[in-house]
Amino acid sequence: MIVALIPGYNEAPRIGAVVEAARAHLPVIVVDDGSIDGTAEVARTAGAAAIEQVPNQGKGAALRTGFRRALEDDGIEAIVTLDADGQHDPAEIPGLLVAWAIEPRPDLIIGRRNFRAMPAMRRLANVIGGWAFSWAVGRNIPDNQSGYRLVSRRLAYATLASDEPGFAFEVEQITTCIRLGGTIAWVPIRTIYAGAPSHIRPLAHLREFARIVRQARREVRTPLR
Repeated sequence: MIVALIPGYNEAPRIGAVVEAARAHLPVIVVDDGSIDGTAEVARTAGAAAIEQVPNQGKGAALRTGFRRALEDDGIEAIVTLDADGQHDPAEIPGLLVAWAIEPRPDLIIGRRNFRAMPAMRRLANVIGGWAFSWAVGRNIPDNQSGYRLVSRRLAYATLASDEPGFAFEVEQITTCIRLGGTIAWVPIRTIYAGAPSHIRPLAHLREFARIVRQARREVRTPLR
């Protein structure tokens, strides 16, 4: 069994449509990360199991809360993660499931975005960030910040030891997969900018990314047991 996990912060205007579309393919868990706009209630109305995490703790913390809930069910083999703001099209979930069905099954499948479809500054940041992170881990990682992913049960469990609260968690997740000896697969996805406000602060995000790249360079050659 596979479940979809959607972390959200003040996404009441958008979360309902995302949940309904995702439920066409998978059961859905929503983690409301300290919202003040009724995100959790909208998600429940749309058919999701909703967890309210108070106060706001960041995307990484919300994902781990959702992983813990999913892993309580011994039948869960993998978790699909996608964003609540409409930038990930739930109609593309089957593409991740097809990639998961190929043996040997990857531990991590990442939805690879088309950087050319991004605004210029985001495109530049993603290209430079891709070069830096690929250098750090010693292999080509064409998209390290896409949150549209399928995560194996084994990898989800391993990431519970993380203390990364925010967006750096998803970058660290790739390093964790490599340290586990896991495989990474890629599925092309649409690059959508739906007009939702971004919760990313550019300078803080840059500092965090530089830190996680240095950390990846130090840790990637140390296998996890």
